[in-house]
Amino acid sequence: EVQPVESGGALVQTGGSLRLSCTASGFPFSRYTLNWVRQAPGKGLEWIADISLGGGITRYADSVKGRFTISKDNAKNMLYLQMTNLKPEDTAVYYCENEAAGLKGGQGTLVTVSS
Repeated sequence: EVQPVESGGALVQTGGSLRLSCTASGFPFSRYTLNWVRQAPGKGLEWIADISLGGGITRYADSVKGRFTISKDNAKNMLYLQMTNLKPEDTAVYYCENEAAGLKGGQGTLVTVSS
């Protein structure tokens, strides 16, 4: 198991933007599809986006489509989530992961969107 390190979370107002980052030592991002998932207070994990090995194919949950953009820089071993037009319902802890490949267990990064 490799624990990722997520960062970039903050308190923002409705309509604001944030960019989250994720990296993991010893886990080559170029070899795996990667996911962003989130957990809102009192709720279960919600998958929100994934990106293919090379970064050319992305998918999004309906709840974030058109507002969030997932990307990766394989040379830097970095995964990103650009979030725009944030809403209070986006308040959650955000995690990057590929559980099947053993990338899991990060601390996550907290995003709080105030109304």
